[in-house]
Amino acid sequence: MPTSISSKRIAIIGAGPGGLTCARILHKHGVPVTVYDQDAHEEARNQGGSLDLHEYDGQLALREAGLIEEFFELSRFEGQEMRGIDPHSGQVLARHLPEEGEAGAPEIDRGQLRRLLLRSLTPGTVRWGHTLESVTGPDDGSRTLTFSNGVTVQADLVIGADGAWSRTRRAVSQAVPVYSGVDFLEAWFDDMETRHTELAELVGEGSAMAGDADGAIFAQRNSGGHMRVYIVRRRPVDWMAQHGLTPQDTEGIRALLLKDFADWSPDVLRMITDNDGQYVDRPLFVLPAPHDWEHSATVTLLGDAAHLVPPVGVGVNVAMLDACELALAIRGSESIDEAIRAYETTMLPRSHKLALALDGRADYLLRDDDPEGMQDPSDLLR
Repeated sequence: MPTSISSKRIAIIGAGPGGLTCARILHKHGVPVTVYDQDAHEEARNQGGSLDLHEYDGQLALREAGLIEEFFELSRFEGQEMRGIDPHSGQVLARHLPEEGEAGAPEIDRGQLRRLLLRSLTPGTVRWGHTLESVTGPDDGSRTLTFSNGVTVQADLVIGADGAWSRTRRAVSQAVPVYSGVDFLEAWFDDMETRHTELAELVGEGSAMAGDADGAIFAQRNSGGHMRVYIVRRRPVDWMAQHGLTPQDTEGIRALLLKDFADWSPDVLRMITDNDGQYVDRPLFVLPAPHDWEHSATVTLLGDAAHLVPPVGVGVNVAMLDACELALAIRGSESIDEAIRAYETTMLPRSHKLALALDGRADYLLRDDDPEGMQDPSDLLR
């Protein structure tokens, strides 16, 4: 590794899977880096549901990070099961069962993956409680990072891994996410094998989906007997307010949902009526497709900060592949500018392909065609 790179100050904004993967691979190759994240601490919030890491991107990055064996120990191979359910009869129409030893896309909880990556880093690498406010300074010189807690730091390379609403993105692009018109309403279920036995039997060990042209329900088993369900509808972004509802009005939301899905099977509707606790509204935002920016010698982006797409099974995998390729470009280049150019030469065309393949696919689950097809959206990128 050139000494010109090892002496540079590298700041990664965002301690999600992409940012932490990049940090881990850089550390593995002796490149010092600091990660800044807005969370107050590691356990400040729930990290979300389950992720299927594919062998040709997410797993590839973990192999480069030296963490693939630990990933396999944590992951759920049975979680690769997929079912298609008729929304009106409640019958299972299609089912994919993973074969013995199948490891194409095992599942892992997002929180487990984050802990795996965090534990692989030198203590103190991640600076918690740092919400980025701005990136200033000359494009070809030292950048100043200003955080909301009053801290300012200097960096020779700023890597934006700070997600959909990236503050780093503003340093290179004027693009902002726009509402896709599709809303995901999340519901949680606990103690599946004892409190929700009927749903456990219907969904199986992995994921299940039921949908028609008007709405869809996607269920995803997590570790520890938990399950998350995503109720998908085309709605205005302020649909709750329009109906006089708030996120805390669980019974009011449930009553509205039961009207929306009135002709669905009672067995499937358990995913609406039997949840534990409140719903969480997650309207889907996307970046204009394709998203590009003028090259910067000191700032680049990865993951959702670079190419925000609907959550159809590819986002975290591509973010981790971005992270891997960027880290290797940094390790193998003579300068930061050269590393960014090498990385973006591969990443931007891939992100363009991703954006075009998934353009308008926010309503992927809202379909009334053959449910037995159950196409993996990641196949769109192969």
